[in-house]
Amino acid sequence: MQFDIGTLGSNAAEFLQFQKSASVSDLKKTLSNFGRLDDTDHRRALTELTLHDNSDIRMLAIKNLAKYADEELKEVIMNIVRTDSSSLVRREAVSAIGRMRSESCVEDLVTLLHDRDPSVVMQAIRGLLVFKKIDSVREELIQIQNHPNEIIKEVIEIELLSGRKPSSKSHSAVDVRLKNIVVNTDVLQALEVIDPESIHLTFTSPPYYNAKDYSIYSSYQEYLDFLRSVFIETHRVTKEGRFLVVNTSPVIASRFSRSHASKRYPIPFDLHTILVSMGWEFIDDIVWQKPEYSVKARNNGFLRHRKPLAYKPNQVTEMVIVYRKKTSKLIDWNLKQYSKEILEESRVLDGYETSNLWKINPSNDSVHTAVFPNELSDKIIQYYSLVGDLVFDPFGGAGTLGLSAVRNKRNFFLTEIDEDYVNRMRVRFSKLEPPISSAQIIEPVFLSLDEFKESFEN
Repeated sequence: MQFDIGTLGSNAAEFLQFQKSASVSDLKKTLSNFGRLDDTDHRRALTELTLHDNSDIRMLAIKNLAKYADEELKEVIMNIVRTDSSSLVRREAVSAIGRMRSESCVEDLVTLLHDRDPSVVMQAIRGLLVFKKIDSVREELIQIQNHPNEIIKEVIEIELLSGRKPSSKSHSAVDVRLKNIVVNTDVLQALEVIDPESIHLTFTSPPYYNAKDYSIYSSYQEYLDFLRSVFIETHRVTKEGRFLVVNTSPVIASRFSRSHASKRYPIPFDLHTILVSMGWEFIDDIVWQKPEYSVKARNNGFLRHRKPLAYKPNQVTEMVIVYRKKTSKLIDWNLKQYSKEILEESRVLDGYETSNLWKINPSNDSVHTAVFPNELSDKIIQYYSLVGDLVFDPFGGAGTLGLSAVRNKRNFFLTEIDEDYVNRMRVRFSKLEPPISSAQIIEPVFLSLDEFKESFEN
């Protein structure tokens, strides 16, 4: 017998016949395309399919049964939750219970808060949040705030425990005291002056641990503690839901002598643990790949002797890790804080990076030995900020981020402790072509720490 798969959702008698002989793929296709269901015959057929050998068929059968939102199906579906071996099927069954939106289901959903499968617990939470104004339900939910699963803890925190008041500041506004400012000072001294929620995007490459003359620390722990202090303050001054992008890579400390091994420090990985612990949410890992000819050769010795255990690859990549200031709001909320004109002007053009492997040549500078490539800085600004936003580099270096901000119609705020680098910024900014430097963006202002503090006192 031939069946028209497109009509089976409206013809229960045909579907009853079809399901007895249909292949798994045809059943999946049919069940995925069912629309609204309200007849008893379809319900009977779907109930039979909840016992099918294939877990995908069982899951789709439950998904369609949920469309009835019928409390009479509760015991059938709860029995599936208790007995089915598939996490996907059990999760869909709990979702079906929740979709009934009936107080008669509350007791069962509360019981499922203690299930060992986190996906089942999360579906139970979703079902119970409908009744969170009921004191007993709220208390049951709050009791799992210390659940071992990090997503469950976060959901309970956001939905029931968060007392964070919305900021009174305009999300898109820029503090004029920070607009296109360069401060020659230690970053921590500048940050302590700045109001909370002032920065839209931070993009920086922290000084490498004892790898350059401008970066000397007594220990690796002191270095990490310093970065912790900087990024805690950066988190404070970052607007809700906005981004921090950090470019770094492991570094090698020179060996004490030929009889000692060199030591390699995993900066991106150690720093990651620090950042997520303070409220930065990990978003993406981007790999910046440089041409092999441009990096220091590490495998020359191995090239000659080819001895196992002594292999050392040339390091042609650096990490560009993307974080977002943790919030319960979605990206759409951030975007809705801007006018249609700004959103349109900020659209990313064709030719953007489609993968997380970015092949970009490094840049050189006569004064600063480790500058961002313009291409890298431009991409980060275009992808993670909007026109008119304030972008920040706590380790301003030779000012590459500021120059990129000007090119892309953003405002910038830079701090840099080294006076030689600040002077290099002056030179680089002075060479901006008039059509760019005059395009709705004021000229940079260079301040000492005292001058910067004074601007906040007035």
